[in-house]
Amino acid sequence: MEPATLNTMQLARRNQVDRTVGAILVDSGKLPPDSIEAILRLQKEEGLRFGDAAVKLGMLTPEEVQYALARQFDYPYLSEGDEAVSDELVAAYRPYSPQVEALRALRSQLMLRWFTGADDRKALAVVSPGAGEGRSYLAANLALVFSQLGERTLLIDADMRHPKQHTLFKLENRSGLSSILANRSTANEVRRIPAFVDLSVITGGPPPPNPQELLSRPVFAKFIAAIGRDYDAIIIDTPAAVDYADAQAIAVATRGALLLTRKNHTPLRRTGQLWSGLSHYGVAMVGAVLNDF
Repeated sequence: MEPATLNTMQLARRNQVDRTVGAILVDSGKLPPDSIEAILRLQKEEGLRFGDAAVKLGMLTPEEVQYALARQFDYPYLSEGDEAVSDELVAAYRPYSPQVEALRALRSQLMLRWFTGADDRKALAVVSPGAGEGRSYLAANLALVFSQLGERTLLIDADMRHPKQHTLFKLENRSGLSSILANRSTANEVRRIPAFVDLSVITGGPPPPNPQELLSRPVFAKFIAAIGRDYDAIIIDTPAAVDYADAQAIAVATRGALLLTRKNHTPLRRTGQLWSGLSHYGVAMVGAVLNDF
C-alpha cells in the first residue's frame, strides 16, 4: 500500500507542475474564465508572460501571480483572507517575509546538523525555559517550512498542560497525544493538513492529570521511534521547562533539542541551566534560536 500511496502523491505533484498559471488562477477563483482571451492577446502582442499581461490589464495583482507560481512549482502557501489556519502561521501566509526567510535558514542548518536521514535523528524537541517565549509559534512555523520543502513532516503538540497547536491549525482536540499515551485512542490521531500535503499534526488531546508520568514512560519513546519510520522530520512542541519536567522527558525521548530564548525576556541563568541540564542527560543540543518579538 505504501508505494502506491507515494506514487499517487508524486503524480499529483507532477500534474500540479504541468498546469499553467492561468489554469491555477481560474481553478482557485482568482481569475474569471472569460478574461483569459484578453490576457493571451496582450501576452502575444507585447511578448509578456501570462502573469505580467494579467497584471498590466488590472485583472490580477502581483501577489496573486506569485501565488499561482508557488502552486505551479509545488511550494504551497495560503493567500491573505484564507482562514484555513491561524494568521500566526507566517510561513502559511507570508512565505517571502523576513521572518520566513529566517525560518528557512534555520531549516537548512537543522538539515545539516540533525535531520540527516538517520533513524535516530527524525524527531526534535523545541524547548525554552519559560512561558511566553514562542515555542508553539516556532514549532508550528518550522514544521510548515519543512513540509513546503517536500519533507514528510509531523508536528506533535506535547504540551498537554496548555496545548495550542490545535488552535493554530483549527483542529478539534477531543483526542490526541494524551489519548495515545493513556492507551485510550482507538482512531488514528494523525491529522493531515489539507492545504499542505506533506504536513500532519497530532494535537495535545484532553489535558491529563499526569502529563509528566505519561511522557516519562517507555511508551512515549517507543511511539516516537515507531512513527518516525513514516516521516522525514518530527517537530515537537513542549511545555515551559522551568515550570515542569515534561520538556526534559520529551527531549530525552527525541534525543535532540532546539533551544529557544526570547530577547529581553529570557534570563541568561535559566537558559544556561536548561542547556547544561539537557546535555547532562545525553540530549544533543542541536542549536539555539533568539526570538525577537
